[in-house]
Amino acid sequence: MPDILADLGVLALGSRLKRLAERLQSDASQVWLDKGYAFQPGNFPLLAALDRYGPMTVSEAVSVLGVSQPAVTRSLATLVAQGYAVAVADPHDRRQKRIALTPMAIESMPAIKRTVWSFVEVAAADLCGDAKAFLDQISRIEAALAAQPLIDRARNACVILDYHDDLAGDFYTINAEWIRSMFRMEATDEKVLSDPRGMIIDRGGHILFAALGDMGVVGTCALMPIEQGVFELTKMGVLEMARGRKVGEQLLDAVLERARAMAMRELFLLTSRKCTAAIHLYEKLGFRHDADIMERFGKRYARCDVAMAYPLASANGEPVAEDGVAC
Repeated sequence: MPDILADLGVLALGSRLKRLAERLQSDASQVWLDKGYAFQPGNFPLLAALDRYGPMTVSEAVSVLGVSQPAVTRSLATLVAQGYAVAVADPHDRRQKRIALTPMAIESMPAIKRTVWSFVEVAAADLCGDAKAFLDQISRIEAALAAQPLIDRARNACVILDYHDDLAGDFYTINAEWIRSMFRMEATDEKVLSDPRGMIIDRGGHILFAALGDMGVVGTCALMPIEQGVFELTKMGVLEMARGRKVGEQLLDAVLERARAMAMRELFLLTSRKCTAAIHLYEKLGFRHDADIMERFGKRYARCDVAMAYPLASANGEPVAEDGVAC
């Protein structure tokens, strides 16, 4: 049978780690039972913390374990019920409870470590292979999450999307914004922007979009078929509100990667001298001014006075900024 969590890769990282943890804890509980202890491994971290660090408040246990207070409270209740822990009022702060191992637990810990922990540790190390490298990777993930939670990373993430008909409105809006801010909408603009499927997709072209986690779709760029094997990089723009977040760089990298994978013999773009920053960026990317392209295709736009061609065999990897625009 297929494994959906494995198939989803890092998208299901949390769920896969949870599944792994549950499997390990289930097997560990059997080891406890084999050694004569009715103990739930889910409560092991608190037991180990009390053994290693001594009595502590619930707040201190939350900090040491890195879990929520309700989770500590639930674990504590189970340890108390099983006779492993006791909770008493803190003599320095009557509002706080101080938790500690019971005399029975203190007496049992040497045997528990010898007959249970040592065998689980060896078995877990055998599973990991290079246990140190595995634990180091977990530590790096934990440190990275502490520095920037997953929610913040998701909000700041830029995702490249392929064209879908429900994105046709975004294709029009994004391009209309930059065209109207610098020029005027021409008949060719309206024709392409109003029918992206008919003008680009159904003819063998591609339209990519860039979406930010906290803004949605903010950028787009197209590879439009012009002649057999000849494509135009066109209708590239990023909404003004999203500039400064390297959206265009990622978008153009994705578009050129797509172009290099396609069966095309020629790729060009048309722009205007008014777009000086964009022209400089296209030059850095590897595009070269081309009078022949200007002669063959430049008349399609009144604003066009610059034509550039891209050497498809090149693997130019220089960075691209997001303020680049193409006709």
